[in-house]
Amino acid sequence: MVNLVDVFADFKSGKNIDRPTMVRVLEDVFRTLIKKKYGSDENFDVIVNTNKGDLEIWRVREVVTDGEVTDERSQISLSEAHSVDESIATGDECYEQLSIEDFGRRAIMAARQTLVSRIMELEKDEVFRKYTERVGEVVIGEISQIMKKEVLVLDDATGNELVLPRTEMIKGDYYRKGDVVKGVIRKVEMRNNAPFVMLSRTDSIFLEKLLRAEVPEIEDGVIEVKHIVRLPGERAKVAVESHDDRVDPVGACVGMKGSRIHGIVRELRNENIDIINYTTNLPLYITRSLTPAKISNIEIDHERKRVSVFLDADQVSLAIGKAGSNIKLASKLTGYEIDVYRNQAQEYEIDDVDLEEFGDEIEPWVIEAFKNIGCDTARQVLELSAEELIRRTDLEEETVRFVLSILAAEFEEGGGNEPKA
Repeated sequence: MVNLVDVFADFKSGKNIDRPTMVRVLEDVFRTLIKKKYGSDENFDVIVNTNKGDLEIWRVREVVTDGEVTDERSQISLSEAHSVDESIATGDECYEQLSIEDFGRRAIMAARQTLVSRIMELEKDEVFRKYTERVGEVVIGEISQIMKKEVLVLDDATGNELVLPRTEMIKGDYYRKGDVVKGVIRKVEMRNNAPFVMLSRTDSIFLEKLLRAEVPEIEDGVIEVKHIVRLPGERAKVAVESHDDRVDPVGACVGMKGSRIHGIVRELRNENIDIINYTTNLPLYITRSLTPAKISNIEIDHERKRVSVFLDADQVSLAIGKAGSNIKLASKLTGYEIDVYRNQAQEYEIDDVDLEEFGDEIEPWVIEAFKNIGCDTARQVLELSAEELIRRTDLEEETVRFVLSILAAEFEEGGGNEPKA
């Protein structure tokens, strides 16, 4: 005969279910058995012993004189009660202990399945609840399985299975089964009646948590991380503010000789991290956001949320960054669209060529479009990426790439610039 108590014993030590909940589930299952067999559970006591992993079922009925039983559910005749306890008398309560086997094999099998199912559901609900409370926390786990679109990670702390989608991995992340990985809990939801816990290594919160772990001043509240923007695996900008005039927020985050930031950079696959001082002074904030470039002048259009910055020729490429990474992040950090212009007062390079010289190959209105964004020479155009030129001139991609090829050809003999994609 299948014993339901054995099922309870298997689950009673489950780390994800508290004892009161386990007791309630077991009582519900047995009361359902009682109702099916006796029609009601009103005169039954179910006692669960969580320490031993067993239970007792007692049927309680009032003892009445033989022949006066009017309700078999709540009453028992004196002669029948004596078979349970010879010392019992009329008017007493008769406590009769029942055995699980009294309910029959079929009922027990159904109840066993119900109990297992209920406990499994409770475990899933508890996992969902606990991880929902931990969203934004960093976890460390071991890669258990590698699939095409994601990898499965076993949480070192709980042993639960977490999911790290490849879309949430940093460029350059490569894992093998058994490798240890670190990520932040980004999302928790129920999928197909099971908890789905998603990790991320690209979320800005991940970088913030890494900084908090490395910089005690952030954990203590002396330094506040105001804003983080990232191009995962490439570049990130972090604006920080100190609430203590004696503490330099940038220096504290970087550490002596980069001791604090280096570990984070390695974890993020050599992601270039710019730490800047936050300020409510918008021109200064924009200037700092374009680090390491040095800005000569700034013009801000508050209504259009657009900024024009002017730099010397040798600073333009620094302001834009590789594939436009620096200017993209600066725009996200400040909330303003940033346009970069070369200082007009600066003399052109000796081997540069005025755009007007290409009038026989490039339409005048196209040349005018480039001049309107501050690009008067071939090299000024070639210093910007095709993506940046398309955005700022509103020209078609085909037109921009045609112009870049024409201008690049001018310098090919001297090994000049190639157009930036």
